[in-house]
Amino acid sequence: MSINELARVAAAMVAPGKGILAADESTGTIEKRFKSIDVENLEENRRAYRDMLFTTKGLSDHIAGVILYDETLRQRSADGTPFAELLAKNGVIPGIKVDAGTKDMALCPVEKITEGLDGLAKRCAEYVKLGAKFAKWRAVITIGKDIPSAACIGANAHALARYAAICQAGGLVPIVEPEVLMDGGHDIDRCQEVTEWSLREVFAALADQRVAFEHMVLKPSMVISGKECSKQAGVQEVAERTLACLKRTVPAAVPGIAFLSGGQSDEVATAHLDAMNRAGGAPWRLSFSYGRALQHPSLLAWKGSSANVAAAQRALAHRARMNGLATSGRYSTELEKEWGRAA
Repeated sequence: MSINELARVAAAMVAPGKGILAADESTGTIEKRFKSIDVENLEENRRAYRDMLFTTKGLSDHIAGVILYDETLRQRSADGTPFAELLAKNGVIPGIKVDAGTKDMALCPVEKITEGLDGLAKRCAEYVKLGAKFAKWRAVITIGKDIPSAACIGANAHALARYAAICQAGGLVPIVEPEVLMDGGHDIDRCQEVTEWSLREVFAALADQRVAFEHMVLKPSMVISGKECSKQAGVQEVAERTLACLKRTVPAAVPGIAFLSGGQSDEVATAHLDAMNRAGGAPWRLSFSYGRALQHPSLLAWKGSSANVAAAQRALAHRARMNGLATSGRYSTELEKEWGRAA
């Protein structure tokens, strides 16, 4: 992919009114989702579920791209069309998760390092042939007693930067995802401190590895109270803190920021994104790259039955539409209820 094409794809991934559907759950993660609806974790069930998501009418109205898992990129729709081809035909950019998951980090108890750099250039070349236009790599930062450590933040920043450089060299737009987990009792002050620290290290490492900021998308977590914190910050404070953090750390050359939901409820994740866009003043497009927060209502409606496909697709289309509105600060709880009834 040429430099101009990388720039075009990166901009298209965060196009106005659109975001990214994260459908890259590993086999183990999707098993947990399927257990909640009593569906067996078989390859055909995983294929049928993704087929339901990807064939949703009007998906491209509010979804610019979809992140796929390795297995999913190799699967086909019920009519025999490869998923990457199906998405592309419907105006949605196919992407691929390329990391090998998190592992315990040596000499850093509780902390994680993401693996998968070995052989990445070769895998990227194969994924390009299979139709992928962008990639994703997730790093995980945990807040707790005496953590995160400088070793953990530094190692994950370096891995993210090496991944991004390999992707750009191989013709894929990298999504750079440093996730500061919501797990724990920390307050929003501590979350902001760690998020700023992580992002500064990430962008320093990206610069060291000669990554072009114009040809990537950042997928950060929001600055938010820990799940077990007794004082939960409100929507407006989350929006203000997150914007302040990003303005201090993210170069304006980055075309867009597609937030992860990170365990937030469907509507809260949408409300936070909306509040940030209402505030205005950001040099980048503020969008979404949600997994569970987009899929959850659809999964509950589907229940593994072909008879429920239409209802499940309506649920996905509704959540995509609400988040599409949030990218321009036009979301409201009234519209949520009104259009939710219509869906």
